[in-house]
Amino acid sequence: MPNTGAEDLRVDAARNYERVVVAADQAFEDVGPAVTLEEVARRAGVSVATVYRRFRNRDLLVRAVFKHVLVTEIEPAAAVETEDPWRDLVASVAATVEALARRQVVLALARESDAIDVETFHRYVQSMRRLLRRAADAGLVRPELEARDLAAVVVMALATVHPDDPGGVDRTRYLALLFDGLRPAPTRLPPPSAHTPGGE
Repeated sequence: MPNTGAEDLRVDAARNYERVVVAADQAFEDVGPAVTLEEVARRAGVSVATVYRRFRNRDLLVRAVFKHVLVTEIEPAAAVETEDPWRDLVASVAATVEALARRQVVLALARESDAIDVETFHRYVQSMRRLLRRAADAGLVRPELEARDLAAVVVMALATVHPDDPGGVDRTRYLALLFDGLRPAPTRLPPPSAHTPGGE
């Protein structure tokens, strides 16, 4: 007979992991960077031991939250495909900016703890490469663009996020400006450096 007990344990562990990460995602924004693992456990409805068993410190939890956002919000947006390659590209980049703009505490902590590592950067670049290729094949973007250029657009747009603009007026304005820079132009962009953080 199959070992259903072991299967149940794996399912419970996966469910608890998800609950902790989701609770942490909200707790960081509600409480701030000083939120404790005990508070996360309380919000997730699990024991403190469960949290400490999976995440020995806050940095590991931040990394998990950041990757959770990437997998559940950012990558699905990049997977959407319509008959308009430009709209798909713009919508995906905008969705990335919005997802991260709503998580300023997590984003700041991720930078401090190196949660945005080479692997994470590479994963995002990979998810955007198909969208960029479709738009380039349709003649809708500069042919010299690379997928990592889109990651840079995200970073630049996030630099305009600030607490006095809860509606995101500034980031909407500057994201539109950055999108215009992706369009075909009579002059080519200067070449990028040889150093590529996520691999191109």
